[in-house]
Amino acid sequence: MLILGIETSCDETAAALVDGERRILADVVLSQIDVHRPFGGIVPEVAARAHLEHVDAMVAQAMAQAGKTFADLDAVAATGGPGLIGGVMVGVMTAKAIALVANKPFLAVNHLEGHALTARLTHGIDFPYLLLLASGGHCQLLAVLGVGDYRRLGTTIDDAVGEAFDKAAKMIGLGYPGGPQIQEWAAKGDPARFALPRPMKGKTGCDFSFSGLKNAVRLLVESLPRPLCDQDVADVAAAFQTAVAESMADRTRRAVDIFKSRWPQGTHLVVAGGVAANVALREKLTQLAAKAGLTFLAPPLKLCTDNAAMIAWAGAERFRLGLTDPLNFAPRPRWPLDPTAPKAAGAGIKA
Repeated sequence: MLILGIETSCDETAAALVDGERRILADVVLSQIDVHRPFGGIVPEVAARAHLEHVDAMVAQAMAQAGKTFADLDAVAATGGPGLIGGVMVGVMTAKAIALVANKPFLAVNHLEGHALTARLTHGIDFPYLLLLASGGHCQLLAVLGVGDYRRLGTTIDDAVGEAFDKAAKMIGLGYPGGPQIQEWAAKGDPARFALPRPMKGKTGCDFSFSGLKNAVRLLVESLPRPLCDQDVADVAAAFQTAVAESMADRTRRAVDIFKSRWPQGTHLVVAGGVAANVALREKLTQLAAKAGLTFLAPPLKLCTDNAAMIAWAGAERFRLGLTDPLNFAPRPRWPLDPTAPKAAGAGIKA
């Protein structure tokens, strides 16, 4: 089996080829960070135009890197959502065109499922497993029971954790994207100097909240002499990162209890998404998993951020089950992994 994957849901234009033996034959990513940095965040229209300008070249580069032609493919997969709809449309239309010309099946992949199944690509683990999906646009706890079979145990009731990192970084004068900047400065800071809240910690359920923490950072920064000195920046970054990691560990601990009671055969706690690269969060989750008797697993950093290898692999998983899509598939700005999950209201699922 050989699958071409295309990813254009946000600010990375990516293409990859993956086979049925979990081998990544090609994986190319073009980041738009430098394009969006002057704006302090992603501009959807700019992102879509950049995808349109570069996607053909990225696909050609991936095919050349793997030494394959379109005739060698078994199917073509693309992120069908969720994401910035302009970018999603670029990837979907490109994949449809290749599928039509090469007479290959088309696979519309849920971007979140790409993240959810990455651990099976990199480590070959079995279902079920518990997943913390943490990125700029999403923050969820999911029981991964099979391809297309997910149970959401918790989600954010306001902002995604990656967005919180970006906003906090901006408030203390750091650049975009905020996650790597916060981590770098936090390593030089004292997390105990400033007291910041641990949102939702100790509350029923597994849902997250970060808006209150962002506001607490704003109030803290406003109380400090301006401009902030380097030590102030480092200490605020350290306090914020610690608050996020402890809050997320608390929410995940509750999800672990639910997961172990309902799916006792599961043995892994997996973290995926861009925020999975954060060292402080990984340390907390590693400790949590060990206490719970689970194996903690995080994909390589390159496969935590948006990439096309995960889309190609999710496509391979679906193709193996005969789950292809028609060429009239409509791109989706929203596409929940668990459509039966209730709207987040701060209570979540009780243990």
